[in-house]
Amino acid sequence: MLRQTVAAQEHPGNGRTCGYAGLMPDSPLFTAAAIAVIVLAVAVVVGVGLKVIRSFRDLGTDAERATYTTLHAASRAGQHLRGGLHPAGAAKASKQLRVLLGCDALAITDTDAVLAWDGAAEELRPTLMRLAAEVLDTGRTVVVPRAGNPATSDHGHHDFSAVIAPIRAGSSVVGSVAALAPAAGAGLVRATSEVADWIAAQLELAELESSRTLLMEAEVRALRAQISPHFIYNSLNAIASFINTDPARARELVVEFADFTRYSFRRHGDFTTVAEELRCIDRYLLLERARFGERVQVSLRIAPEVLSTVIPFLSLQPLVENAVRHGLEAKEGPGHITICANDSGAFAEVTIEDDGVGMDPEHLRSVLAGHTDGDHVGLRNVDARLRQVYGDEHGLVIDTAPGEGTMITMRVPKSQPDHDA
Repeated sequence: MLRQTVAAQEHPGNGRTCGYAGLMPDSPLFTAAAIAVIVLAVAVVVGVGLKVIRSFRDLGTDAERATYTTLHAASRAGQHLRGGLHPAGAAKASKQLRVLLGCDALAITDTDAVLAWDGAAEELRPTLMRLAAEVLDTGRTVVVPRAGNPATSDHGHHDFSAVIAPIRAGSSVVGSVAALAPAAGAGLVRATSEVADWIAAQLELAELESSRTLLMEAEVRALRAQISPHFIYNSLNAIASFINTDPARARELVVEFADFTRYSFRRHGDFTTVAEELRCIDRYLLLERARFGERVQVSLRIAPEVLSTVIPFLSLQPLVENAVRHGLEAKEGPGHITICANDSGAFAEVTIEDDGVGMDPEHLRSVLAGHTDGDHVGLRNVDARLRQVYGDEHGLVIDTAPGEGTMITMRVPKSQPDHDA
C-alpha cells in the first residue's frame, strides 16, 4: 500500500510521475516508514521473548521439567510396546528408554536374539546375548564391568560397562534390557531394573488386550452357535413348505438363507458397518416372514450418514432376533418392529423397538448380569461386547415391562480409527 501511494506523486521540476520519488532518504515519508518498521520489529521481538519466558515458567521447576520429560518418554515408549515384544515396537521404544536412563546405548532382547539397539557401541551387539545368558537363566540383574574390549579402545572404540536386567512375564523371563555406559553406578543399576519392570507391565497390558480380543471372538462364536440350532431348523422348514406350492419362492429363500449364513459365519474381522448389519437383518427378517407371514411387520428409519459407522460384528441382528423370538412370537396377532438409526453428533444411535410381550425388568437385570442361563443369550452377549470395546457407558439401554414391549438402544462413536470393518 505504501508503494502504491508514493507512485502517484509528481517529481518536482519536470511534471512527470516518478515511482521512486517518495523513497528518497531525505523524504519525511521514508523516515516515518522506517521508524514504523523498526517499532514493529521491536514489538515482535519483545512479544516472542515474553512468550518464550512465559512458556519456560509454565514448565515449573527443574524437578517438574524432569518429571515431565520422564513421563513423556515413558508414554511414547509404552505406545510401541502394547503389541508385545517385537522388533519393530522394541526399536521405537528403545529410543525413548535410552533418554530415560541417560545411557550411551540401550538394547532390548527376547530369549533368543537382540530385538533393538539404540545408541553407541553397536559393535558389541553380536556379544550381547552371550552376556545376557545368565540374566535370562537366573532372572537376576547382572553388571558386566568390561562389556567392551579395552584392547580396542585406542582404535576408535570405547570400553563400556553394561547393566542387564530381566524382563519377566509372571514367573518366566521373556527378555532383557541392557544399558551401556562408561561406568555402571548403583543409580544406573536400579534405573535399568525399573525400566525392565516397566516393560514387563506394558507386555502384561498387551497380553490383557489380546485376551480381551480372544474373549470377544469366543463370544461371537457363541452367538453363531446360538443362531445355528433354532433359526437354521426353522428357516429350512419354512423353505421346504414352499418347494411344492411355490418353487420360485423357495429358490429365493434358499439364496437369502445362503447369504445370511455366509455373513453370520464369516471368519474374518471383529467389526462390520451399520449398512452391512442392516443387510443381514433384512435377510433374517425375510426368512422369518416366510414362517410368520403378516404377523411380523417391520418399519425402518435410517439416517444415511450413519450407514458407514463401524460396529461390532453381529451386534444388531441378535437384537432383532430377540424382538422376534421373545417379543412377537409369544404375542397374539401381528406384531411390529421399528428399527431406527440416527445421527447424534459424535455418536450413531440405533434403536430396535417391538410391541411384543415385554420382559420383567428384574429378570432382565439378572440376564445381563449373567445369572440366568439359556435365556436372552444374544442380549447379554451384545451388551458385554459393547462394554468391552467402548466402555461401560456404552452398554445396551433397554426399556421394557411385561405387556409393554421392549425398546433397545445402542450408542457407538462414529469415529473409530482403531477399528476396521
